[in-house]
Amino acid sequence: MVSCKRLVGIAALAILTGGVTARAQSLGIGDGAPKLEVKEFVKGEPVKAFEPGKNYVVEFWATWCGPCRVSIPHLTELQKKHPEVTFIGVSIWEQDQAGVKPFVEQMGEKMKYRVAMDAVPEAKDGEGAMAQSWMKAAGRNGIPSAFIVNKDGKIAWIGHPMQMDKPLEQIVAGSWDLQAAAKQFRKEAEEQSKLEKLGTRLNESLQSGDGKKILTVLDEIIALKPELELRLDLQLRLPTLIKLDQQDKALELAQKLEKSVGQQAEGLNLIAWTIVDPSSGTKPGGKLLQLALELARRADEKSEGKNGPIADTLAKTYFDSGEVAKAIETQERAIRLSKKNSQIPAKNIDEMEERLEQYKKAAKK
Repeated sequence: MVSCKRLVGIAALAILTGGVTARAQSLGIGDGAPKLEVKEFVKGEPVKAFEPGKNYVVEFWATWCGPCRVSIPHLTELQKKHPEVTFIGVSIWEQDQAGVKPFVEQMGEKMKYRVAMDAVPEAKDGEGAMAQSWMKAAGRNGIPSAFIVNKDGKIAWIGHPMQMDKPLEQIVAGSWDLQAAAKQFRKEAEEQSKLEKLGTRLNESLQSGDGKKILTVLDEIIALKPELELRLDLQLRLPTLIKLDQQDKALELAQKLEKSVGQQAEGLNLIAWTIVDPSSGTKPGGKLLQLALELARRADEKSEGKNGPIADTLAKTYFDSGEVAKAIETQERAIRLSKKNSQIPAKNIDEMEERLEQYKKAAKK
């Protein structure tokens, strides 16, 4: 689920969790809801405090957050479906709160629930009372984020508002297992904390270039969170094995990854490029290079020869295989295609052109 995040993580942890980092938590599911400390309500009747016997949704968003714009109409639909629940959208982390009212007015009927602004002291640079007592306390660093407060004034659920439908229905119906939800929340928080520590160690290993330590930490991460295995193997384990010149293990892993990515051109291309990446400092052996060439050809075929970066990978595999003429022809195609694609950075195209000159020089020898 897409969300906007504050930049509080480290590089390796971003690889592990997509940028979501754990924070010290003092607020979780099953705890009493903190008080409402907003600057003002810009839409709807103000709510001063949570009333016993009523359910509330407190959702955090910002005017600059794209995913928040996507979730706002969904919240409106949920408010229509559950008129007995009080929805409050709280704007946080704004650079300039003056833009909140105009934004809400522009949203009109798409944002049909109460909206408030966080109480932000001028010296806090966007970090208001609600951001601290709710978001920070719960270890949440991404928006949109929603909290459901039940009739007893306890937090019954925390998560992305687009995933709130079923929990909200159960909470309203009185069938929600608060104890089980609290236990699961604590388990996930502990796991996230462990991941952050492992991410710190991984980041240190990556910075030092110690391949053996990288592999050790990767094993620990995957043991904790097996669903990260494919991503970590693609992005970190394979290039590490290649840099360590462990060709046999790299070949075995690349073949395993090939089966995992299936027929996806981008996945096949990533494996091939990792094998022939000039920054690895290690030339791939015969079998490994042969696999890279096969994967690059398949990726190019699946993209119908119209993807510049994929053609660039194929050209490199041709060059490393000694097929210089094919490398030149393919690289010229890669550059033509890339120059037509405005999303490809100029720096990447410059690197492609440097490789083309390298191939041409080799052809003259």
